[in-house]
Amino acid sequence: MIKDRQGHIVKELEGQNKLLKKLYSTSAGRCALKILVSPFVTHLGGLYMSSPFSKTSISSFIKNNDIDMSQYEEKKYKSYNDFFTRRIKDGQRPFDNSKDVLMAPADSKLTYYPINDDTILEIKDTKYQLKDLLQDETLAKEYDGGICLVFRLAVDDYHRYSYVDDGQIVSHKKIKGIFHTVNPIANDYYPIYKMNSREYTVIDSNNFGRMIQMEVGAMMVGKIVNYKHSIATKGEEKGYFEFGGSTVVMILKKDTVKIDDDIINNSSENIETRVLLGQTIGHKGV
Repeated sequence: MIKDRQGHIVKELEGQNKLLKKLYSTSAGRCALKILVSPFVTHLGGLYMSSPFSKTSISSFIKNNDIDMSQYEEKKYKSYNDFFTRRIKDGQRPFDNSKDVLMAPADSKLTYYPINDDTILEIKDTKYQLKDLLQDETLAKEYDGGICLVFRLAVDDYHRYSYVDDGQIVSHKKIKGIFHTVNPIANDYYPIYKMNSREYTVIDSNNFGRMIQMEVGAMMVGKIVNYKHSIATKGEEKGYFEFGGSTVVMILKKDTVKIDDDIINNSSENIETRVLLGQTIGHKGV
């Protein structure tokens, strides 16, 4: 279930969920999935989505998903990927310049997790240790007692994401993996993040301590596109995802931020919270 910031239930598109349910819940579906997530097929899929032939899918996608195109830059799209990575108009997702405000890095469905010594993340009954997510046990220990925020992007979301604070970029790491869906349905059958390709950036932020921002690619995504920055600037675009559902993960240390109560309460009831890029989700301190 998903709720907006006013507490209203948000209806999610069912087409993708039904397809994924078939892929993960049947033997034939899982055989097909092995083919779909192979590097060769994902590469071909990426080539098609970046070709002029894919333009024919744009108008029906906009109509079926009731996308308000008035908030996006006006242009003629060269391919479906060109449309998928469309930019928002200036002023549509403003960032609050207040130093004590934590903003959402992307349009998404947000889940809050407290980081403890044992079970760190649980997504649809599948548990992940932070050291496995980061592939760095020493780094993971620095975030004991902190929080993890998972921002799940659906195919109809804006697929560009931004930095949430000013700061110095300490390091950047890429982890190869099998392209796999991050839709919650998949978690009933496979552990997700251990199979996905992902990248993360460690940032010495000015107001929220040393934080981690991770991007997780999904099935049929050609690649995660991150820009090369030496410093992080609040509200500046960090990168974007090509076609597919994808996820942004933020990890913050203990006592650096207090997440808004509605997000925490929703997460405790296994409800995702619908947030927009630049929207306030918490404040500095405990």
